[in-house]
Amino acid sequence: MTILKIRNIETYYGPVMAIKGISLDVKEQDFATILGANGAGKTTILRTISGVLTPEKGSIEFKGQPIDGLDPDQIVKMGLSHVPEGREIFYRLTVRENLMMGYFLRRDRDGIKHDLEMVYNYFPVLKSRAEQLAGLMSGGEQQMLAIGRALMSRPKLLILDEPSLGLSPKLTKEIFNIIKKINEEQKTTILVVEQNANLALHYARHGYIVELGRFVMDASCEKLRQNDDVKEFYLGLKSQGIRGERRWKRTKKWR
Repeated sequence: MTILKIRNIETYYGPVMAIKGISLDVKEQDFATILGANGAGKTTILRTISGVLTPEKGSIEFKGQPIDGLDPDQIVKMGLSHVPEGREIFYRLTVRENLMMGYFLRRDRDGIKHDLEMVYNYFPVLKSRAEQLAGLMSGGEQQMLAIGRALMSRPKLLILDEPSLGLSPKLTKEIFNIIKKINEEQKTTILVVEQNANLALHYARHGYIVELGRFVMDASCEKLRQNDDVKEFYLGLKSQGIRGERRWKRTKKWR
């Protein structure tokens, strides 16, 4: 079953078209990733999905319901949570207060208590530092807090923007292991934007590659890892295939 369906969306920043008619389908309980260079449009895609930006054209459906044009809080109520690039936690609030912000739309006390323990189980450091100001935590701990805060809204779809940004390789792997556990244990669908292509293609099952606001590739991560151009341009491996931008430009969509 498809949980997220996007068709031909176009999103602008002022007069500039940042997203140029992209379409994608994310299946329920899948772990998908969007890869691309800086400025390719990855963050814009996520911000459009979560309602931070409104597309000029196209449609977005979540669980079969149209969400393009809805306010972000309405989209969160429907079960879609967004962990933004740079984490954007509340630095002057405590860890516990940040987590409270994640469930402010909920009224089910027993469910909230259960989910708080779930978050603490995935991220024990948050429980041990519950009364500490979030701004005093390390970058990795803040990323854990941002993910934990999103989980407190009990999402069916969790989208994450650059969760490895500024983190050490060891901590990045730890974060992705937890994201994978959330996907498998909580049956939460995951859509992650990530510049570390090798990491993302290892954990995710399906991938999209975006160039200049358009998807140029859409395939299983296994197939993407075997593609010569992906190896060369995203994994840093030399390939024997056709080099240069010619191949990217003349191919609209590969499978």
